[in-house]
Amino acid sequence: MNKKASPVFIYDDQEIQYKFNENHPFNQDRLTMTVDLLRKAGALPDSALCAPRSAIDSELLRVHSPAYIEAVKALSCSVPDAAWVREATRFGLDTDDTPYFAGMHDTTAKVVGGSITAVELVMSGKAPHALHLGGGLHHALQSKGAGFCVYNDASAAIAHAKEMYGAKVLYIDTDVHHGDGVQWGFYADPQVCTLSIHETGKYLFPGTGAVNERGEGDAFGTNINMPVEPYTEDESWLECFSEVLTETIRSFQPDVIISQHGCDAHAFDPLAHVHCSMRVYKAMPELIHSLAHKWCEGRWIALGGGGYDIWRVVPRAWSLLWLVMSEQAILDQLEAQPQLKLPQAWLDAWQSKSPVQLVDTWLDPVEAWAPIPRRQAIAEKNRQTKELAMMYLK
Repeated sequence: MNKKASPVFIYDDQEIQYKFNENHPFNQDRLTMTVDLLRKAGALPDSALCAPRSAIDSELLRVHSPAYIEAVKALSCSVPDAAWVREATRFGLDTDDTPYFAGMHDTTAKVVGGSITAVELVMSGKAPHALHLGGGLHHALQSKGAGFCVYNDASAAIAHAKEMYGAKVLYIDTDVHHGDGVQWGFYADPQVCTLSIHETGKYLFPGTGAVNERGEGDAFGTNINMPVEPYTEDESWLECFSEVLTETIRSFQPDVIISQHGCDAHAFDPLAHVHCSMRVYKAMPELIHSLAHKWCEGRWIALGGGGYDIWRVVPRAWSLLWLVMSEQAILDQLEAQPQLKLPQAWLDAWQSKSPVQLVDTWLDPVEAWAPIPRRQAIAEKNRQTKELAMMYLK
């Protein structure tokens, strides 16, 4: 590893074109706002930026079927052939969640290529860590789009690290929705360990991620799920995440970490029921960063993911991830001053566009939030699940 190498931020304006329609909750304005916040905070110099390349078909074929890729391409036309429109249902590309859109293949191949670029930079030693916030599309299955995801860039990145570098990969998914597409893609692969913390599928899409989904064959025990109860708060979320992750990495001893950072477990997110604050979006990357240096010689690739309060949550959460990854001085200020304000220039730029009052601090004023009534019962249920999750970690 080049001692002077710095973390890399992978970004391209083309990724903002990953957009289903004007009313869809998956809104890429959140990427624009995050990049703007980091720039206005003086934390994202041009020297840290790297443009993604597009994934080629052979890279997509590691995780998707030829028929599915053919369908995505055909449905990417501005006016798709009627025969392909009739086929869209079979491939999961005509739902409210994941409707086909013009340019879909080219745009999503660029997203996949961004995550593969991140793997290449880190595994070659050109960068210690790499962040690709446009990635993290973890619900896409081998032959089906799902959950706002067309191609599964996280799975493609894992497959690339495995096949090109022979790496043992630990995949960590912190999205409030279970990382099902990645789990099923590597369910029987002992070279890949998947760990997902998420709201229980009893109440939330995609309905999977139970604690007894553990992998199969030689890979039994390399699939770990930590489903938490609705209304879980910071303390319980972080207790479960920290203990399960620390035991998992000690047991599996990976060569590289690939993590997905959906930030929809926040209390403000409209699509889930977990009640965490911005504190977890600082603490989780801090732990991953520390463990990457302890177990993987620092090799860490981080991806974006879900997050549907694009005004008050996503830009702050994703910015904190980069601040941790790149060890910015703002973090020291934040330790000394927990209610440190966001840059006024950023607030001024976006408040007039926002339908809600922006939060003006990096972290949330949780002391002003109404307490959750069943806090102890929720924490105890999560603790029981945590013990089950760690049952087979040796």
